[in-house]
Formats: sequence, C-alpha cells, structure tokens
Amino acid sequence: MKLINNNSCSWINDLSPRENIKSLKNELSVNWLIVGAGFTGLSAGRKLAEIFPKEKIIIVDAQLAGEGASGRNSGYLVDTTLNDGFTSNKELDNYKKKSDIYKLGIDVIKKFIKEYQVDCDWNECGKYFASSKQEDRKILENFSDTLSKLGFEHYLLSNEKLKKRLGTNFYNIALHTKGGILLHPGKLVRAMIDTLPENVNLYENSSLLNWKKKNDAVICKFKNGSIKTKKIIFATNGFLKSLGIKSNYNFPITLTASMTRSLTKEEFASIGEPKEWGVLPVRPMGATIRMTKDRRILIRNTAEVFNPYQMSKSELTKRSLKQKIGIKKRFPELPDDIIQSSWSGIVSRTRNSSQIFEKIDDNIFVAGCYNGSGIGVGTLFGEQIAIKASNENTKEIETIEARNKPTWLPPDPILSLGVRARLIYERFRARSEI
Repeated sequence: MKLINNNSCSWINDLSPRENIKSLKNELSVNWLIVGAGFTGLSAGRKLAEIFPKEKIIIVDAQLAGEGASGRNSGYLVDTTLNDGFTSNKELDNYKKKSDIYKLGIDVIKKFIKEYQVDCDWNECGKYFASSKQEDRKILENFSDTLSKLGFEHYLLSNEKLKKRLGTNFYNIALHTKGGILLHPGKLVRAMIDTLPENVNLYENSSLLNWKKKNDAVICKFKNGSIKTKKIIFATNGFLKSLGIKSNYNFPITLTASMTRSLTKEEFASIGEPKEWGVLPVRPMGATIRMTKDRRILIRNTAEVFNPYQMSKSELTKRSLKQKIGIKKRFPELPDDIIQSSWSGIVSRTRNSSQIFEKIDDNIFVAGCYNGSGIGVGTLFGEQIAIKASNENTKEIETIEARNKPTWLPPDPILSLGVRARLIYERFRARSEI
C-alpha cells in the first residue's frame, strides 16, 4: 500500500524547507520533557524556557514539528462554536466559560504575533455559520439568542447578501460572528518553531514507543534513544489515547481536506471577487470551507474513524473527489481541475466538547483534546500547563479549570462502533451540505 506523504498539505507546502533538523539518537537525563511539537508543545516549551532560563528544555515529536494537526487544520482562530449547548439556558454558563477560554486563546496568539512581528495572513473578518436549508433558520435563531445574552456581536444574513459576500448562492441562511480570525496555520506554527529560546532543544522524527514512571522520574523510550525526566508534559492532542493518556476521555477523529490552486483573475471575477471569508456548517458533518488571502479555496468535509498515516493514495483520492464535488456545488463557474492538494489529519474529541488540562501525577501533566479549536486554545493551554507544572497559578489557569471537565467514554470496541454509527447518522443528515 502506498501511503500518503506527510508534506501533502498545502499549508505546509507553502513554507520553505527547514534546516538542521535533529532526531533523538542517545540517552538523556533532563528536568523537563515535552512530548509533541505542535501549538501546545511549542508554547509550553517557550514558557518553561522563560521561567527556567538556565535549564535545558526538551521537546520531542514523532514527525516534523508543526506538521501534525497544527499545520493541517483550516486556519480558524475560534471565538465561538455552534454546538456547545446553546439551545438550553441551563448550559449558558458553561458556554460562557468555553467562550472565555477561546478569547484567552485569541489574546495569547495576538501577543505572540505582535512580539515577534509574525506574518501569518491574519484577518479579523469573522466567520459564518451557514446552511443551504431554510429549516436550519431556527437553529441559528436559537444561537443568535445565546450570543445576544452573552454580548457577542453578530448578525443574521439571507441568500442575496451571502452571495455577494461569499461568491456563491449555495447558502440560504447564515449567522456571522465578528470575533473569529482567519490565518495561515503553517506560517504561524513555523514562526513558533523559529523563535524557540536557545535553551529549548527540539528533536523530530523521534516517535515515543513507551513510557513509565519510575520512582520520582519518568522514563521515555523513543525509536532511537531514551529520556529520563523529572517532569513531563504530554502535548500530543489526537495521539493522547494511543499513548494511554486519559484513554477513556478522548477519541481521535480523522478529517480530510483539499485546497485549490490560486484562482486566476478571470476565475475570481466569475464568482464576484469576494473578500476573504470562512464558513462553518450548521450541521456537524457539513463542509467547512474558506477563501484564503491568495484566492485559494479550502474545503474539509470528511470525518471518520480512520488512521491518516495508514491512508493509501487511492483512499485519499476518493475523499478528494468528494471535495471537488463540494466545491463545484458551490462554485459551478470554476473548472474541475483546480484542486492542488488533499491531506488528512487528526482532531481529538471529548464527549462533552471540553478540553483536557490537568496534572495526572506529581510530575506528569497533560493538555489537549481541543475539539477542532486548537490554534488559540492549544497555544493557551501549552503556556498555562507549563506554568501549572512549575507549581504556579494564574487567572488564566483558574478560568481554564472552571470549565466542565471531559466526561467518561466507554471502552473499545463499544466506543469505536458508537462513534462510527454516529458519524454515519450525522453524514446522512448533512448530505446536502457536504
């Protein structure tokens, strides 16, 4: 079976190749080890280096840093989410707590790009929750009521205004929130790698085989080496379950996305030359779709219980074909052959859409499971779990720990079968929105 290439993602292909990539090849003994070099791990490493400037901090990743979910997502810096209990006043307080976390996540990203003058195609254009179905109006009206109670600036739009803004008449109803931000995730995570402090050592292409606690240390065995550490932070998000971390509280879902080449001037004119925009579906399995700064269209509409690193080229091609159809449904004016690349990646889910952030032993800490909102929240959680592991406290930690905790999930095979059945059901309900 021919496996897909890890660098098949358009966001990653936009970046220049990195030099001086190191892999772990010996035995080390350190005070601090972070497993995972995405937004969470890189943020944790930066904060630990700030707190302990004379100590060596080690980050290890199974692949290239930033090329997991951090570099393979849709580029939404999320301020609000639709499916977090918005229909019930009883859940309003919990939704507010989650929104507070999203805001803190946006703030920490803003601070980083300002400090380091990062160009990541930042665009405060907000986002649309949109549907082609008029019957979904009630869902958006309920959501609007929740946002009004919480003071979120937003408004509802109908077909004609949407066509002008999005360049398509596919959608009939949408709710726009102003706080959402679109960006280039590859450029952002690359900046985090390039600006790591000198006392942070990054080892890549070094997969963790097993780990165990021994006395007051944690022993980690990697593919070509081992690390003994006094304290460890697990920041592997969708791979927490495979490492035996909070296994009954998180579940990985594979998502597939495609991106077109840049539209020509003529093609762009044919859809009305819309400004950059992002659309999230009202129905859970509908398509996430956006226009980039350089006039490319990204679409993501395939969620499955599937290991992306075991996905064959033929399997990926099937999903890419569905996404080409999704683009044509929305933009029939565009040619058939404009998809430039397709890729898969993992998102980590919890039963109640709450994130994992906790101390699981005296010297073992974990942050992850962002339920598709990992850019801001993941960066925030990395910073704050580093502070927590340093035995300090902040108002941000208090805000994070005030949220509802993830709820228990049944073991496999019951869990996998249940998730598959639910995805099939949701895919059927959203079939017109794919």
